[in-house]
Amino acid sequence: MAKAFRLARGFFITFEGGEGAGKSTQIERLARKMRAKRYDVLLTREPGGSPGAEAVRHVLLSGAAEPFGPKMEALLFAAARSDHVEQVIRPAVERGSIVLCDRFLDSSRVYQGVTGGIDPGFMDRLEQVAINGMMPDMTLIFDIDPAEGLRRATLRRGTEATADRFEKETLAIHQARREAFLAIAAAEPERCIVVDAAADPDTVENVVTAAVFAALEERTPSRNRQATPA
Repeated sequence: MAKAFRLARGFFITFEGGEGAGKSTQIERLARKMRAKRYDVLLTREPGGSPGAEAVRHVLLSGAAEPFGPKMEALLFAAARSDHVEQVIRPAVERGSIVLCDRFLDSSRVYQGVTGGIDPGFMDRLEQVAINGMMPDMTLIFDIDPAEGLRRATLRRGTEATADRFEKETLAIHQARREAFLAIAAAEPERCIVVDAAADPDTVENVVTAAVFAALEERTPSRNRQATPA
């Protein structure tokens, strides 16, 4: 039977960025590459990732919660995140898996906090409750010009498909989000790495792979790996 590497303590990596930055493509590529190297990998996403959180996902992305305002939306995101953390992410990290999550707390900081206009103190308190100490070990922030990102997002879903509520927002809002993500990266350089998402997917993949494997080797040297059944 094939063996999978589990770590003495798991490794939690989040992928962040604006619409059309390609993070969902890159998270899938990284998961395949890590599994090929026999790492035990859990691939998940937000909003969603657990049964309870997936139920909230439809409400959030459909825009059904929008009339209640950004604060109520932030509470829904926090409820979904808390369930996701306790049901999925924390158990995986504790058993030594590498968790790759498409969006996490930084998206709430940007989408609800910055462009939603919610008081930072309220967002900080909400974040503490939602994640309950489960901070990412590493965050990759995919940076792209918002106009190009929206163009890519349209191509990806096709012109006949309906854009989600976030894609429909103004270019100025998307630019504000880009700046907010970059501000987070500047404030937390020990956790965040900015990836130039304007490059072709293969080039971006190489950058992501190099950064992740370097961080993984630095923080969890090979002697800490445990070979366990896949």
